[in-house]
Amino acid sequence: MTANAVLEVAGVTKRFGNHAALDTVSFAVQEREVVALLGDNGAGKSTLVKCISGIHRPDQGSIYLEGSPVAGQDSGIGVVYQDLALFDNMSVAENLFAGREPCWPRFPRGFGLVKRRTMLDEARRTLHRLEVKIPNLKTPVGLLSGGQRQAIAVSKGIAFARRIVVLDEPTAALGIRERTNVLRLVRQLPEAGIAVILISHNLEEVIAVADRAVILRQGKMVGEVAATAENHETMVSLIVGGSLPLINGKTGQE
Repeated sequence: MTANAVLEVAGVTKRFGNHAALDTVSFAVQEREVVALLGDNGAGKSTLVKCISGIHRPDQGSIYLEGSPVAGQDSGIGVVYQDLALFDNMSVAENLFAGREPCWPRFPRGFGLVKRRTMLDEARRTLHRLEVKIPNLKTPVGLLSGGQRQAIAVSKGIAFARRIVVLDEPTAALGIRERTNVLRLVRQLPEAGIAVILISHNLEEVIAVADRAVILRQGKMVGEVAATAENHETMVSLIVGGSLPLINGKTGQE
């Protein structure tokens, strides 16, 4: 296990039939770090996220959360998928706790009375900590703006995440103001002690919020660089498989 790593992906391989969606992928995410996961369509990003979240079990290799193997979907890793997975007819608070409602008494199979006051108070504290402003937490999510919905999805992802959250294209289809608010939220997560894996096709956003970029291509990890403006061309070259730019007379891989 890498020292100080919140999450470590160690030699993970995942096959579907004869196709290797992931081929011995290894990298680590340190405490209070934002790591961008980059790659073109079909690079293996979605498969890797499903392995990290416990949906898929790797055929080879291991994934560790704070030194312990990830076991199942209740490992404490929050995941926010691109489709948000929100219920439009349910309130903000109900969406945040969907499937994890505080109940009393807690009977087998999840039966019990929902403690709605507790749910509202916990939802209010979570949103306040992330500076997400929703006037009425009883408002159906379907009536909110795209930016508010995205912020709620991110908040839901981290509400039960112990140390790390995975964000899949969190600014997709948002306007400029809403995108700015979501990126501000991403920057706040490490300050709250939560590391981030950010999947994005927007390199400008990656440079704005990420510390490092891990690049996948055709299921293989092909590079890991600092997410800086100076490395923009290098990241593009690694994603598309072109020749790397010269750095002090040498290619970026040397």
